Amino acid sequence: METLVNIIGEDPIFLDVVEKTSRLALIDKPCLVVGERGTGKELFTSRLHYLSKRWDGPLVKINCAALTDSLLESELFGHERGAFTGAQKTHIGRFERADGGTLILDEIATASQAVQEKVLRIIEYGEFERVGGSETLSVDVRVIGAANVDLPALAEKGEFRADLLDRLAFDVITLPPLRVRPKDILTLARHFAMEVTREVGRDHFPGFTGAAQKQLLEYRWPGNIRELRNAVERTICRLPPLDEAIDHIFINPFDSPWRFGNEDERSGGSEVPIVKSSDDFAKSVSDYEVQLLTEALSRFQFNQTDAALAMGLSYHQLRRLLKKHDVSTRSG
Repeated sequence: METLVNIIGEDPIFLDVVEKTSRLALIDKPCLVVGERGTGKELFTSRLHYLSKRWDGPLVKINCAALTDSLLESELFGHERGAFTGAQKTHIGRFERADGGTLILDEIATASQAVQEKVLRIIEYGEFERVGGSETLSVDVRVIGAANVDLPALAEKGEFRADLLDRLAFDVITLPPLRVRPKDILTLARHFAMEVTREVGRDHFPGFTGAAQKQLLEYRWPGNIRELRNAVERTICRLPPLDEAIDHIFINPFDSPWRFGNEDERSGGSEVPIVKSSDDFAKSVSDYEVQLLTEALSRFQFNQTDAALAMGLSYHQLRRLLKKHDVSTRSG
């Protein structure tokens, strides 16, 4: 059974939103939770339910973007037997299942105008009919919409019903992006790191060095908390068990010397040069290895362990190559 999940954060901007959510939960009105992807909309919609007077009633969720218009209509309002081909029995929709509780409409902006009109009617009158039915049914449901787009802008363009927006926007919880919550970035990163450390069966999380903390704080996190969590967990899983603090965060999972286009960038898009002797060939290979080594060291701020992992080498293999080519292991 799902319960109220503790929300982690201590930045004043974030705490103001948590407090507003707690107050809004007590008011039995439809509302909206909006924010960029990965900001935690699902946690806050659930919080609105579990802190409300409906906390012991059903909490039902549906992602409007995951279904076609016809399937979404059937899932929300149900359908009668024989309503369409394949409807062999009566289907109870999400609104009926949420009776006495809360229905969360995630990605509500993707719902069709027809579905929006039916949702509006339920909010206003508490009544609807199943697809293919004629009986008017009544439900007592608090509707909470969630979106990662500008709903007023869509309403101005006629792409979202303005009257539905008016009803849903009794109040709006707007979640701040992670980049404006600097005090929470390291707190969340450590929390996720300790969680995944336990998950992979390790006894010790060595912490982050100053360089890694700087990397975490300076990145803008367009994917917000979800992206931060992935980056921290990816870093822990890629690295072997360490006694020393982690010096580099693998933020971009696609970052690789062999990423599509990287080879063309290194060669300027030109063809492989023709060599005229074994000496020329050996020098070309040597120059190419030096280029790969220096690029990897630079990318990972001269952390040799991270550079070796990115290149598919062991630490000792990397050290031998660095010594062979007399490559500097320090910046500048």
